[in-house]
Amino acid sequence: MAQRQLVIEPVRRVQGTLDVPGDKSIAHRYAMLAAISAGTSEIAHLAPGADVATTLACMQALGASIQPRGPLAVRITGCGARGLSAPAAPLDAGNSGTTMRLLAGIVASYPFRTVMTGDESLSRRPMTRVIEPLTAMGATIQSTNGRAPLDIHGARLRGITWHPPVASAQIKSAVLLAGLRAQGTTAVEEDLPTRDHTERALPAFGIDISVSGRRASLAGGQVPTAPAGVLTVPGDPSSAAVWAAAAAALPGSSVRLEGVGLNPLRLGFLRALEHLGARVTIEQTGEMAGEPIGAIEVAHGDRGAAVIAAPDVPSLIDELPVLAACAALGGRLDVSGAAELRVKESDRITALVSGLRALGVEADERPDGFVVAGTRRPRGGTVDAVGDHRLVMAFALVGLGASAPTVVRGAEAVAVSYPGFEADLAGLVA
Repeated sequence: MAQRQLVIEPVRRVQGTLDVPGDKSIAHRYAMLAAISAGTSEIAHLAPGADVATTLACMQALGASIQPRGPLAVRITGCGARGLSAPAAPLDAGNSGTTMRLLAGIVASYPFRTVMTGDESLSRRPMTRVIEPLTAMGATIQSTNGRAPLDIHGARLRGITWHPPVASAQIKSAVLLAGLRAQGTTAVEEDLPTRDHTERALPAFGIDISVSGRRASLAGGQVPTAPAGVLTVPGDPSSAAVWAAAAAALPGSSVRLEGVGLNPLRLGFLRALEHLGARVTIEQTGEMAGEPIGAIEVAHGDRGAAVIAAPDVPSLIDELPVLAACAALGGRLDVSGAAELRVKESDRITALVSGLRALGVEADERPDGFVVAGTRRPRGGTVDAVGDHRLVMAFALVGLGASAPTVVRGAEAVAVSYPGFEADLAGLVA
């Protein structure tokens, strides 16, 4: 993909109402479960980025029938009891860690070989965290020092109880998905609660799962069934967080974000914005497949400070870059216990701090986090998003409040999760 620059001019405020794109975490799970289900599933409001398209392509390569049903909607006829088919070629997960890790859990239970590759960024990300539990269940997986490509030889798996070494919904989901076809019971016990989209999605596909505190378990031998009616993916909280942070940061701003998923394990960023001085209102308007949906209103308030520690991180890890951008425009954010940021699409700690400094922001790096202090107005300038979609949006947000234009290099990366980002930004700028 050719590198592209995004030029951000300073603005007075952001204001308006917006429907955010579909949640890619949920869209991945719906697509995968539909592909292994008996029957035909209709899914609407899919996340528009490259990551979910990658998942759909992988499931089609494994034998599911996938037909477009209009913009961001698909009809998926699953493989059901007959099971997935061995892919004719390696599966390319692109830039999507969710695709690689969750799909590894699914194919590990089938008696064929699956090779999974990814782009340069994904090939640097740690996969040992899913290799270990799947190997313990009976699969054979070869890798390059614990990284992609993964060469998975599936097998008849046995259920286990797994304690993930790091807080990760991807690990939890991979193990639970593998457990669907395993002998006995499979359980995951977490030290810190992580997003529970898999646990909420499974019952929508007819799967019995038990959730008690931080333990989730299910019995093997269950075949998912397609849900009746259309599954509509809620709006993505991570996309909503960009505009919420912009409204919180810029005086006179207010935005209303509609159709957003209100899963409580995804709303840590709103609590952080309140500490940073924002006025936040949440209104639940409905529910889909166990996921609450509603509207979020955020308005600029006083300048404030937020401290985020390890127990807070799972509920807002993807939103930390835009929270840092908000603090850069007048506030203070102190983050620790977030070493996982170093193994995302980039080393987000180093890249974020370096980028903020390039724009004239006071920011310091620590081994497991960072400190950002908005003691002066950013000066703007040129900054490199290092191929990370979250950093494109964070640096663009800083640019809105800078004293001079900001040029974000590598802006094409935003298409991974939010290809309509620039158009939505233009609609909110006042």
